[in-house]
Amino acid sequence: MQALRYHGNKDIRLEDIPAPEAGDGQVRVRVTNTGICATDIEEWQYGPLWVQHGGPNPLTGREVPLTLGHEITGHVESVGSGVDGVSAGDRVTINNVLTCNSCFWCLRGQQAVCPNMAVAGLSADGGLAEFIVWPGDQVVKLPDNVSDEEAALVEPTMVGVRAVRNSGVRPGDNVAVVGAGTVGLLTMQAFSAAGARVIAVDVREQSLATAKSLGADHTVNAASGNAGEELLELTDGIGPDIVAETAGAANTPVDAINWTRRGGTTVLVGIYSATPKMNFNEVVGFERKVVGSVASGPGDMAAAVGMIGSGRIKVKDLISEKISLDRAVEDGFNRMLEPDKGVFRILIQP
Repeated sequence: MQALRYHGNKDIRLEDIPAPEAGDGQVRVRVTNTGICATDIEEWQYGPLWVQHGGPNPLTGREVPLTLGHEITGHVESVGSGVDGVSAGDRVTINNVLTCNSCFWCLRGQQAVCPNMAVAGLSADGGLAEFIVWPGDQVVKLPDNVSDEEAALVEPTMVGVRAVRNSGVRPGDNVAVVGAGTVGLLTMQAFSAAGARVIAVDVREQSLATAKSLGADHTVNAASGNAGEELLELTDGIGPDIVAETAGAANTPVDAINWTRRGGTTVLVGIYSATPKMNFNEVVGFERKVVGSVASGPGDMAAAVGMIGSGRIKVKDLISEKISLDRAVEDGFNRMLEPDKGVFRILIQP
């Protein structure tokens, strides 16, 4: 089968490799759609940041070279022994995070920070391939009202769902989401579904227009240089109760903290390839809380599927391009590097 493999910094290759077979407790999935995420681009250009490197992962035994892709949906083709509740032909999305369920953190319900964690495309072979083998108890069946293409955005949706859960949001809170890319727009909708009044902040008018169409109560163009003042005006001079940073740019984490009201909460969701400098008196002096939020926890993927299926989170407008696996580098990864790429999610359809 064909697979897009990560060998190291700026080194990804479309290769022919043997198709995997489902073992005990596993299912083999014929991949129908895999999204290209900003994390994939960052790994390619700046990594290895997250890709397993320097030793095998304790859960999967894998390290580079690895098949990329962690936003995966497909059809179950075969089922290994010991798998219940999943059958050949089922449409599924892949719960891309595997945890050990036995460490200090897993036993306390903090699976997202399991030190043994394995992630499809980063520490296990992922979905930029014709087939993937995955534990049968870590795939989620899709309802009829969620299409294969929509299901490719379940993974970034659950990142937003987790950010909302970690934020402690309450109905009526003012929330600013900094970064109206794919994850930001999904996070914004999850906050709206939780009853918050949401303000989208970005430097791109296209992204802000999409945010407005997906339910943002207000939008702020940070390119003006007055975003902090505009957020104060929109919140009666108080500032947002919660600021969620999803852009992952060099200065946006500092901006997000500074824009959060006194006593409010900043949720950092982006993955950062730069190390910003921060005056921590802005945290201490105003008793702001800063919370990291990554990946997902138990129930987040099922919640994401349900919210997409019910229409509370809309994903179709975020599917910008659909391309074949043999064009993944030229029309996918290279396109995502363009400063004015003009796309949200590019789906690879092996």
